[in-house]
Amino acid sequence: MTIALLDQRCLKLRRDPWSLMNTEDPAITMRQLTALKFEHRELDATIARIAVEPGNDELELKRLKRRKLLLKDTISILESRLIPDLDA
Repeated sequence: MTIALLDQRCLKLRRDPWSLMNTEDPAITMRQLTALKFEHRELDATIARIAVEPGNDELELKRLKRRKLLLKDTISILESRLIPDLDA
């Protein structure tokens, strides 16, 4: 996955991270989780590749790491929505 494609997908998350969480259907939530986890893995691989390159762009690396954290937070929120609330 190219950095430009990651930029487009993460831009939507940055503008409105709650837009992914407006669904009540667990199947849709699972599909979103799968896509976000894939993006997270791809971003992790991209960060690892850029980090070892000589003369890497530290600002770009920082931006990618920030996006990775945003994805991780969004994944955590979606996973917590899959856990049913139990009445005490």
